[in-house]
Amino acid sequence: MTLSQLFAYISENPWPMALYFILMPVIVWITGLVSTGSRDVKFWSYVYAVLVYAICIPGIFAVTLNIYLFLFERQSIWQTNVILQFLPVISMGLSLMLIKSKIPFSLIPGFGKISGFLTLITALIGVMWFFDRIHLVAFTYVPFTVIIVGFVLTLLAIRFAWSKLF
Repeated sequence: MTLSQLFAYISENPWPMALYFILMPVIVWITGLVSTGSRDVKFWSYVYAVLVYAICIPGIFAVTLNIYLFLFERQSIWQTNVILQFLPVISMGLSLMLIKSKIPFSLIPGFGKISGFLTLITALIGVMWFFDRIHLVAFTYVPFTVIIVGFVLTLLAIRFAWSKLF
């Protein structure tokens, strides 16, 4: 099954996906009500970690898909699929705001991995977009390992700047 076939299937049957993204903020809100006043922070941090991953993975995928479609495929905004491209991002934003109101992100196990993953994706898309726009053709005698090291150092610099920014 290709992504195109999966998206066509979801477009034909949108309710399961729509219910998932509509119910996720509701589940986070109910979890917040149940966890209020509890002293077992470790247990609730793991519950919130599951919720964060359940909503952030499709949300980050939707953001990445949107950036790819708009920057590289030049898709019109009128051609967007609301269920696949907007609803996951809105649900992720709302769920993360509800979670942040109940527990700091620093207490959620693995939350730093998600922000690092998002930074990596953003850096890669930025570099790809830059090279797509400049149409650079270079013949060089620089070894490929030096180029890879330069790319990794650029990613580390972006990660350092991101951590200082937030």
